[in-house]
Amino acid sequence: MGKACTCDCEGGDSASGTPTMTSSLLATPNPQSRPLDCMPECPYHQPLGFEAGSITSSQISCSNQEEYTGWYSSWIPNRARLNNQGFGCAWLSKFQDNNQWIQVDLKEVGVVSGILTQGRCDADEWLTKYSIQYRSDQNLNWIYYKDQTGNNRVFYGNSDRSSTVQNLLRPPIVARFIRLLPLGWHTRIALRMELLMCMNKCTSSLL
Repeated sequence: MGKACTCDCEGGDSASGTPTMTSSLLATPNPQSRPLDCMPECPYHQPLGFEAGSITSSQISCSNQEEYTGWYSSWIPNRARLNNQGFGCAWLSKFQDNNQWIQVDLKEVGVVSGILTQGRCDADEWLTKYSIQYRSDQNLNWIYYKDQTGNNRVFYGNSDRSSTVQNLLRPPIVARFIRLLPLGWHTRIALRMELLMCMNKCTSSLL
């Protein structure tokens, strides 16, 4: 799921060096100037922490979350973690329409370079396609991730419950909030996921 190690945009190989988050470059006055001008494609991707648990439940939310009671309380957005298993192993949307969403608050502006998705672990339910929105502050409007023609990009998802589908973002997104909006699904909107963060240094170990 990674790519061969390449030189970072500051020049020079860093395969043996310590990986550095591209978001550390965001201390510059224009946060997009260095990462995106320099890296239309990230040299290295690191999981954000859905699967590892470093992304906490308070950072993950969904549409109509106050209605997740009873049986649905076991399928809240916090369960949308890659490779999650057992009862309540995924986020299940209570409503099956194009008004649903799941989002993550990174707590600070970061550089998101990709997304991994899986379906529900114990039933044939999964997303087949989705779009992405983002914003750097909760007071700003949401922005759709666009394709090269300027249209809202459609990301194609899963075709079974267990396979992991990776979609890389070229260019990556510089934002604090990331929102995934289901556009198509098999049986029900069901999701396990991981976000990838962009690294501006290579490491000798790949995903």
